[in-house]
Amino acid sequence: MFDTITITDGVNLHVNETKQFKTVSIAIKFKTGLTAGKAAARSVLANILQHSNENYPSHTALRMVLDDLYGTSLYIDATKRGSEHIVSLNVETVNDQYLSEDGVLEKVLNLMHLILFKPNFENDLFKETVFNREKNVVKQRIESIFDDKTRYAQHRLTELAFAGHPASISANGTITDVEVLTNEALRDVYRSMLTEDRIDIYTVGDLSAETVAAYIQRYFPFGSRTPESVQQHPEIPLPAAPRVTETEDMKQGKLHIAYTSPVTFRDEKFPVMQLMNGVFGGYAHSKLFSNVREKESMAYYVSSSYSSQFGLLFVLAGIDQAMDEKAVRLITEQLDDVKKGNISDEELGQTKALLTNQLKEALDSARGQIEIYDQYMNLTPEFESAYLIEKWQQVTKEEIADAANDLSLHMIYFLTGQEGEPNDE
Repeated sequence: MFDTITITDGVNLHVNETKQFKTVSIAIKFKTGLTAGKAAARSVLANILQHSNENYPSHTALRMVLDDLYGTSLYIDATKRGSEHIVSLNVETVNDQYLSEDGVLEKVLNLMHLILFKPNFENDLFKETVFNREKNVVKQRIESIFDDKTRYAQHRLTELAFAGHPASISANGTITDVEVLTNEALRDVYRSMLTEDRIDIYTVGDLSAETVAAYIQRYFPFGSRTPESVQQHPEIPLPAAPRVTETEDMKQGKLHIAYTSPVTFRDEKFPVMQLMNGVFGGYAHSKLFSNVREKESMAYYVSSSYSSQFGLLFVLAGIDQAMDEKAVRLITEQLDDVKKGNISDEELGQTKALLTNQLKEALDSARGQIEIYDQYMNLTPEFESAYLIEKWQQVTKEEIADAANDLSLHMIYFLTGQEGEPNDE
């Protein structure tokens, strides 16, 4: 899918030369070890770089330039994957081949250079008004989780179940970490990101690897670096309490359950766990949805998700406030069914088909190709979609049952309203 070229130590270029799109997509990903403090700082930094720089000091000025570049799309986001924090500069622009003028791609690359290397500094610090504004934006983003009780319940579950572990850290850090962030500290984080982070650069479009490599070396003069070693499998701590109930001003109960699995992303049984999650609660035909929500009418919603980086499986259910005990019992019964291998041919076949369709749909976009390869190249540098699809097709019911039997219940968290509140949504 991608050809990889080492630009310098710690900086790799991945090129997919393809005529599939009339656009050129570019992503520059800065990766470092995840801590709450780094996440907060880099989230603010991503906002600042996105909205202004030395040449275009306002968001409006920057948007006008992008409009003049044939509506080029440009954004910066801050995310996490396992124990890594990732800041990505993402661009999609029209390929020069389809324009009446030449040089648009180079203008876009020059703009990306300005964004990364010419920040909106004033006396060697980020402009104070911009710095404070973007800190407030990130704080508001973190605070918004309290307005979505499902997200809030999942946030509390991970906080309580994995205290001190990267699984509990938000990609935006905490409000406290944002509040204590100084302009000087952010400037140091910015310089560290450019000079010390591991960098993966992606391009998708009708451009040869040699052409792209020449552009990258001209516009992004990253020096060599030795990125810090990131611990991929930190030990998962035991929770202080295996079951916690908390109350909020709300009407619907939120039941969230965490299980641990020895199977992580890099394990050869990773495709089996994907199938196990799909059969258990990942899709509308799954046991949780069919039996707990549809047959028992026990939940407004119920599903499971597999967090493969740390080998975690979550169940999320919206239920009546007084029904948590029955809901836990029914959910456990569905898992026991999977453990016994009670899996129909239809459940297995639909799960394999849906996983395959999801992967193929994602690969229909340049953005999807970049994100999937950035994750899966850790499985095999020669990753192709056929690799996973073949693995899924080989998975048996017995292997799924074995994977379910390897799960361990880690923690149950229930967020409920005050006693006596009605149960309507």
